[in-house]
Amino acid sequence: MIQTVGAWWMWAGFLALVIIMLAVDMLALKSRGAHRVDAREALLWTLVWIGLALLFNLALWWYLGGTLGRATADRKAFEFLAGYLIEKSLAVDNIFVFLMVFKYFAVPAEYQRRVLVYGVLGAVVMRAVMILLGSVLIVRFHWVIYIFGAFLVITGIKMLIFAGQESDLARNPVLRWMRGHLPITTEYHGERFTVMRDGRRVFTPLFLVLVLIEVTDLIFSVDSIPAIFAVTTDPFIVFTSNIFAILGLRAMYFLLADLAARFHLLKYGLAVILLFVGIKMLLIDIYKIPIGWALGVVFAVLLTSVFASLWTSRSRAIHAHDK
Repeated sequence: MIQTVGAWWMWAGFLALVIIMLAVDMLALKSRGAHRVDAREALLWTLVWIGLALLFNLALWWYLGGTLGRATADRKAFEFLAGYLIEKSLAVDNIFVFLMVFKYFAVPAEYQRRVLVYGVLGAVVMRAVMILLGSVLIVRFHWVIYIFGAFLVITGIKMLIFAGQESDLARNPVLRWMRGHLPITTEYHGERFTVMRDGRRVFTPLFLVLVLIEVTDLIFSVDSIPAIFAVTTDPFIVFTSNIFAILGLRAMYFLLADLAARFHLLKYGLAVILLFVGIKMLLIDIYKIPIGWALGVVFAVLLTSVFASLWTSRSRAIHAHDK
């Protein structure tokens, strides 16, 4: 049986909160129309999503402290925070891919927000399904956790090896299939994904971008869902921390889009995090690494890769200026 601290009303309340926030985001998008998201707006929404996640965790900690005891409340709060930080950090890799897709299709900045909003909606649904399946598998077949751990270790090693290489989007099989089987316009039509032409509906390049964004979300969820199971197998904690990290993805994209080149070492840090959580899963029946230690390791790796990226970028700029 799946063990969780989430009662039915907690699930319902969280889903209602997610729907309300997505509705607010969609209404804000509709009211302002197509526009370029500046750094100020992106920072504001980033702080809103982070603040909501922390407030939710605080409320959960307070409620569990009064119902299940302080020890359980502390443990679950740490699990949420660790899971949120892991998912938030792995989401940065999504941003690098999003940048590549938008650059390849030369998507105008004012059209990118709508694609990302729908991309987040799709990601929420996909994550919910995969978390449910993952929880059921781990409960019924404990050995699955070793498969998840081995998969993360292999993925981390591959990321370390290929972190510096650029993907060739033109060879993407999904993109090649769509171009070969769908009627596609050569130009954009505002934020529309389809238009009527000569009595039939045809797709715009923005539709291709949306599909690739959704496929990217699906691929990365295969990495991130096993990663959070290294922290906790409680589906409520897994789901809430994961969804909060995803909801802030759009805002974080616009916040980091112009700075991505300066964080060129971040992919190596993400690879180390995947290796760490994979090893943590493989050792689960031998030695359980405390949640506090896991949280500290992930935080330290992120900070190190960020500061190393900024330091080397600064050194390169100074060296180039001296020349």
